[in-house]
Amino acid sequence: MKIEQLYEIYLQHPIITTDSRDCPVSSIFFALKGASFNGNLYAASALEKGCAYAVVEKEFAPEGDTHYIAVENPEQTLQELAAYHRQQLSIPVLQITGTNGKTTTKELIACVLTEKYNVLFTQGNLNNHLGVPRTLLRITKEHNIAVVETGANHPGEIAFLCNMVKADYGLISNVGRAHLEGFGSFQGVKKTKGELYDDLQQRGAKIFLNALDEDLIQMAEERGFHLYDNAIPYVEGRIDSCNPFVKMQWRQEDDAPWQTIQTHLIGAYNISNLRAAITIGLYFGVTPEQICHAIENYIPSNSRSEFRDTGRNRLIVDAYNANPSSMVAALTNFQFIDSKNKMVILGDMRELGADSELEHRKIMDILAGMPLEDIWLVGDNFAALNYQNKRINARYFKDVEAVKEEIHNNPLKGKTILIKGSNGTKLFQLPDYL
Repeated sequence: MKIEQLYEIYLQHPIITTDSRDCPVSSIFFALKGASFNGNLYAASALEKGCAYAVVEKEFAPEGDTHYIAVENPEQTLQELAAYHRQQLSIPVLQITGTNGKTTTKELIACVLTEKYNVLFTQGNLNNHLGVPRTLLRITKEHNIAVVETGANHPGEIAFLCNMVKADYGLISNVGRAHLEGFGSFQGVKKTKGELYDDLQQRGAKIFLNALDEDLIQMAEERGFHLYDNAIPYVEGRIDSCNPFVKMQWRQEDDAPWQTIQTHLIGAYNISNLRAAITIGLYFGVTPEQICHAIENYIPSNSRSEFRDTGRNRLIVDAYNANPSSMVAALTNFQFIDSKNKMVILGDMRELGADSELEHRKIMDILAGMPLEDIWLVGDNFAALNYQNKRINARYFKDVEAVKEEIHNNPLKGKTILIKGSNGTKLFQLPDYL
């Protein structure tokens, strides 16, 4: 079946699923394969549960059953269908990537634009080679604008996603030391994230640029982007207070009055994310009043920059992910929070390859200079260093289950606790126990 023919079927059945446990009536099931699963084996179940069609590999399509669509590779077909759908769209599409903050930035931008438009934006963290096509295929004629988040952990991945998204505008939140195992070095990170700039420059599109970030300025200028021409600079912004929530002021021009926003975000590092959302809102005609209203009513709920008062403890939950750049930012911010009985529960930073020991040692050096009541470190990477000396008095835990057991046996109370670690350490499970 040609992609044009499949697209006609999609227009009649525009709900896509890749999970045989979630099969909305009249949807299309794509049978994907992974290291430990084969979606082709569940195609019949998906059809029984309500799917109108199942896109499967040829050998799994029963002869004569028109509910099966036989293709060489269902994953590739999903991506081709999404790319073809994107070509039919006339609404502006903004693509976001970056080492840290891209998901929060995406959420803030969508929140601001929703004040004026019907916005389609990436749900959760569906920002990879499977999540991006599913996001694009959720765009309908009812939407006015789309915000698509794209992530990467190896070279070439952003370029691959750009070929599907074909964005009209782009934004890199920042570049930092993350996924070094896949990228090889910080320069590898910059090169891969810069693939978004490469794509946009080739097609004459524009970028939104944090002109205070030297790495991003260099990356943009190397590719022919210039401020106030094809690179739109962020608005000016400054922190009023951050104890624990960020209160900020912003203005569009030097002689314009300052606007004040009280946010529900934790961490001064969010100032660039906020400036990005404000800049994009203004560019697309959202009023300053609408922007302030949107941001003041945005409450994070995804283990990113969350504050939770459990009645027993005050928690700063930033446990969705961690890398050296974001870990340093979180610890730096935590130092400025005025509170007694401060402690940290930090999990390993994953995917750092040969740099893992060095980067974990740097974090422990920072901890050695912080006035903390307790330091709990979780995972094999921290445990391998095991600084049981005068520089740092930490407790080491094999995994999150060991932490839960300790809390069960010796409940914590009256603490202000920063919780941060890579997603694989599962520290996001801890707030219910604290």
